[in-house]
Amino acid sequence: MPGRTVIQWDKNDIEDLRLFKVDLLGLGALTHVHRALDLIRDHYGRALTLATIPAEDPATYAMLQRADTVGVFQIESRAQMAMLPRLRPETFYDLVIEVALVRPGPIQGDMVHPYLRRRCGEEPVTFPHPDVARTLGKTLGVPLFQEQVMRLAILLADYSPGEADRLRRDMGSSFRSTASKIDAHHDRIVGRMITRGVEPEFAERLFAQIRGFGEYGFPESHAASFAIIAYASAWLRRHYLAAFTCALLNAQPMGFYSPATIVDDGKRRGLEFRPIDVQRSRWECTLEPGPKDMAIRMGLSYVRGLSIDDRAALEAELGDDDEGPRFKSAEDFVRRTQIGRDALHALAEAGAFRAFGIHRREAIWKIRGLQAQAQDSLRLGDPDALDDLPLFAPLSRKEAIVWDYKRSGHSTHGHPMAAARPLLQRLGMLDASAVRALGDGATVEVVGVPICRQRPGTAKGVTFYTLEDEAGFVNVVVWAAVFERYAVVAKTAVLLGVSGRVQRSREGVVHVIADALWDARAQLRERAS
Repeated sequence: MPGRTVIQWDKNDIEDLRLFKVDLLGLGALTHVHRALDLIRDHYGRALTLATIPAEDPATYAMLQRADTVGVFQIESRAQMAMLPRLRPETFYDLVIEVALVRPGPIQGDMVHPYLRRRCGEEPVTFPHPDVARTLGKTLGVPLFQEQVMRLAILLADYSPGEADRLRRDMGSSFRSTASKIDAHHDRIVGRMITRGVEPEFAERLFAQIRGFGEYGFPESHAASFAIIAYASAWLRRHYLAAFTCALLNAQPMGFYSPATIVDDGKRRGLEFRPIDVQRSRWECTLEPGPKDMAIRMGLSYVRGLSIDDRAALEAELGDDDEGPRFKSAEDFVRRTQIGRDALHALAEAGAFRAFGIHRREAIWKIRGLQAQAQDSLRLGDPDALDDLPLFAPLSRKEAIVWDYKRSGHSTHGHPMAAARPLLQRLGMLDASAVRALGDGATVEVVGVPICRQRPGTAKGVTFYTLEDEAGFVNVVVWAAVFERYAVVAKTAVLLGVSGRVQRSREGVVHVIADALWDARAQLRERAS
């Protein structure tokens, strides 16, 4: 930027120099929300901003309670999806707590389960000391936020406000220190709390939470700011799913889920996705009128192998008019765009020339010939020039899905698991919807694509998997001993089989507790023979 100087200093040096430091965070979620609001304005005629999205919408909270949150900022992770049906948010402040609760601080301090039990009325709301009722009242006597910890240090451990701010700084620096600065506070905090009549167990749990905040704990103000964006994206998902999903695809990469998962999740919820097509697609995904709601047209940006120069050449010919075909023929497309052989091949493999009445194998053959003619400066457009095409067999649906994933990372034609479902059914393996209907303790075998592997440090060696098939998600818990026994498969399988038992919580959250893991591609071939 003209006239601007950027000096790169270490943030800790800035603090040592006592200069004022402000952190500016860039969030892909804000781009997502902004794009969704633009689409709603352009296609639904409703002008909204982050500030004017209707507040406290019961339908939105009902969706959150079902953990229907793919693509929703901050509450789309596996852990958050497991927490939502248990916490059952009904108000904005519930969402603030939801955002803050699934964090190392509250988890390591064993604050999560006491809060949930109190919220559900399973244990009384009590306070470690009468003086802190006001400080902990909003969180049912359980400290969840950094501000609460600082206030408790002042009220129960005789910290001055300046010392409490030092504690806050040490909480933020403990993960960077080999000898954690936070441990220097242990004897004072725990000892003085016990002297004031606080139960030793609570004092130690609070200090464990303080140590956990060093890894990633939230101030209440931070949680509230994130909850605003979480609520806005949830409201958009609930009321304008097509615009929400289209904007999410255009804001990639971000979040926990691949474009393929986002597309398949949208299809399960009734959205129509239309394939990449040089006659209709723009560079980014767009909305088109559909029979019920708007349909999503996948953008040319999803074709792997197109360069920045290819984008410029394509956008120069796409124009602003979305009505009617842009190109008279494949020959016209090659002549006008002047993109190279690799880009043409990529578009042909992606099925982008379907509007010209040629399927993918034919398109690859014809486009190569047209591009070669263009390089030789021969006249294009002769309708008889390339009519003698070999008789290529059209792709089957299964082949089309495979080609889609290879060239664009998703498929509008179906899920890769769908073709294998008849075999899986014969072998007694259930899809995700059937697994969700099973009772607690049922034995099950399930196969899916692992879209998420998580092994958080707070989980004591447990690995959490999310498997996806054409019917949805299956959450799998793999204990440390099982993971080590099947470590190679657990780390490498692209199609994972799990034998285990169903664990169903009282709130309806379903997990499969794994007893064995196996490479589904290899074993399915053996079992089918």
